[in-house]
Amino acid sequence: MNTPQPANAVLERLREDRPLLAVELRPPKSDLSAAQSMDTWIDMYHSVRRLARRDTLIFLTDNAVGEAEEENLRHLVTNLAGDVSTAKLVPFLTCKHTLEYCMMYADRAVGYGFPALTVLGGDRSVGPPRCLEYAYLLRQRLRGRHPRLLLGGWANPHADPVEQVDYLERDGFTAEFYLTQIVSHHQLGAVERFVGEAARRGVECPGVFGVFLYRSGNPQTLNKLASFFPVPTDGIQGDFAAGLTAEEICARTILRLRDLGVTKVYVSNLGYARPEVRFRRLLEALED
Repeated sequence: MNTPQPANAVLERLREDRPLLAVELRPPKSDLSAAQSMDTWIDMYHSVRRLARRDTLIFLTDNAVGEAEEENLRHLVTNLAGDVSTAKLVPFLTCKHTLEYCMMYADRAVGYGFPALTVLGGDRSVGPPRCLEYAYLLRQRLRGRHPRLLLGGWANPHADPVEQVDYLERDGFTAEFYLTQIVSHHQLGAVERFVGEAARRGVECPGVFGVFLYRSGNPQTLNKLASFFPVPTDGIQGDFAAGLTAEEICARTILRLRDLGVTKVYVSNLGYARPEVRFRRLLEALED
């Protein structure tokens, strides 16, 4: 029996009918001390190994929510080389670097055997400027240099669905899959409109929808998060007030998305410390 090549394995998993529960993890912040950074990466090393044994994909962020993070690729190679299949790992690359850095990053990723990158623009409101105005321009340059590298893009179900699907259908989109902005079961109207428009127009590019593991209904925390993505504050606070756990709230979103035909999701905010434990609890909540 032939073993699928990593690139084929990633794309085949995204195209399969069965549900996918992927995870989004964040590298340590770049302002940690050397000892703190080492401890965090050791914890992440064990967590990634445990998560990779499951039927999942692991996305590694690049300066998420405008906070400087240590480079994901360097640590993946240093700490996980040979221990985890690259078919399980999909690093993010944003335009918030110099163009030279972005091109060299892709060169290194291909050299290390990574089959896919998720290439995003990055938040314009914080941090350094983008090297290119739009992420698709960077994806086009990467495709010219590495035609076999799978590339992921981005869509926002909260925005105008016609415009978003126009974006996905453009010849220049240059992506084999896309991730979406965070959504919730309290925002299903927007999701339904986006999914309906994509289905009506026959979009074939597989999408992985973002869901967030809210750990509390703390208004200050939710208000801070709302500066990065639409947060249904009243709904989330109501869920916690009703006695639901963080995992049960997240599971409710995933199940409601499945009702709309969305079977591929990635879970954000599993944390640095033993994210595999929260992942297991989420699986249990989905089975209840």
